[in-house]
Amino acid sequence: QVQLVESGGGLVQPGGSLRLSCAASGSMFRLYTMAWYRQAPGKQRELVADIARGGTTNYADSVKGRFTISRDNAKNTVFLQMNSLKPEDTAVYYCNSNLDQYNRARFNWGQGTQVTVSS
Repeated sequence: QVQLVESGGGLVQPGGSLRLSCAASGSMFRLYTMAWYRQAPGKQRELVADIARGGTTNYADSVKGRFTISRDNAKNTVFLQMNSLKPEDTAVYYCNSNLDQYNRARFNWGQGTQVTVSS
């Protein structure tokens, strides 16, 4: 079973940047569309961005033009470059595969990484 470990979160001022990383333990990772999700306190987990095996990307409207998702299949890693951060980006960020028709991800969820945007 693939294990996912997210890192790179932290406290940043509005307008700042962070780069999140998600390291996968197994090679199955490269077979799937991978995604970043986030969950703010009291809210449901939401899709932030995803990236197909071949590199095609998709973004939530709220992050378009500010966030960039990328992947390195050779290193089993997915990245999320976050620029021009806003307080409303504050959440725990998770990576996983895209969801199936039953809203299930392919892999067990990791612990996530906390992103806090505050002055």
